[in-house]
Amino acid sequence: MPARLRQPLLGVVATTAVILAALVFISFFSWPTFGGWVSFALMCAIPVSIVIGVFWRGAVPASIAARPQPVRGLLFLVLTAAVAAVIAVVHLATIGGGVTPPVPMVIQAIITSVVATFFLAIVWGGWPWSLVRTRLVGGFGLLVTAYVVNAVLFYVLFDYGFAKGAPFYQPSLDPGGLFNAWDMTVLAVTALAVMFLFLHFDLWPLTRFGAVMRQPVLGIVWTLASVVIGGALFWVGTRGLGMDAPVFLVRVPIPFIFGSVILLNMLQGSLFGSLRGPVKGLASAAAAALVGSVLALAYAAVMPLVTGDLPSGAPGFDAELWLANALLAVTFPAMAWAGDFFGLWPLVRDTAPEPERAPDPAVADRAA
Repeated sequence: MPARLRQPLLGVVATTAVILAALVFISFFSWPTFGGWVSFALMCAIPVSIVIGVFWRGAVPASIAARPQPVRGLLFLVLTAAVAAVIAVVHLATIGGGVTPPVPMVIQAIITSVVATFFLAIVWGGWPWSLVRTRLVGGFGLLVTAYVVNAVLFYVLFDYGFAKGAPFYQPSLDPGGLFNAWDMTVLAVTALAVMFLFLHFDLWPLTRFGAVMRQPVLGIVWTLASVVIGGALFWVGTRGLGMDAPVFLVRVPIPFIFGSVILLNMLQGSLFGSLRGPVKGLASAAAAALVGSVLALAYAAVMPLVTGDLPSGAPGFDAELWLANALLAVTFPAMAWAGDFFGLWPLVRDTAPEPERAPDPAVADRAA
């Protein structure tokens, strides 16, 4: 791909531009608006963005993929906004009980829907929707499946009894599940961070077992490993070290995910291309943790300039929630759109995406 800049400089410049644009965008809103409607709307757009970038690889719908940049990117944004609007209305009317602005129940359900979509699209390689010959149909099937699975898990696992007496609490909106809702939300995001850890290692050590590297076995094993390891990390951080769940969220899994997106997506894995095996994985994961942590500290430092001083810690955890939203509700989708929708245009010259084709039956059940 001919580019005006080469990796990793290309990724660094693009990442810097996206971060600056994200912070300027956030500065337009008060904290209640940013933490409520704005973050909710943007998170509703992330799952369909994952489908477009990961499952469709920017080649579907063909009528959009065939357009030159920046028209292609703008049309993908329009499609994303349309789907996100439907998702937002449905969730507000169901899980949200029609209450506005969106209550924590529906916001946390939207957060975990992002996790569910990531797992189905990457860990499961889109299976079984990868077997559908038309990728447009398969992609929307994958998206609907992610929301259905997420809704089932939400109603079974999430409990908001700890919030009784809070202004937003309504018994009718509390699914009364098995576990504390904050714990479940943070555990889900931590499992997602472990999923990214496996990507740094190119799925090692799972690749050592040939029988595992086919779907749906890979999806089952990778999911279980991510949940178990993520659960152990969550337990150590919140129970062993006594960190509040929102504090653990913005100190451990979110910075690692953010750093991973930068290294693996924006820099396209270019930093450690000469390394191989577990050594490459260790170097890449360590760099992601470092980059993500430094940027998280930088975001926290500029928060007073962008939004104003916000209180940290219990009971509201406003500063922690601002950081989580700034990193993953705003900057992360902006990076996805810059890379997957616009192909880092105008830093990278426009190229035609891979045309749509039916999945090869011989490889359709393999990992993405």
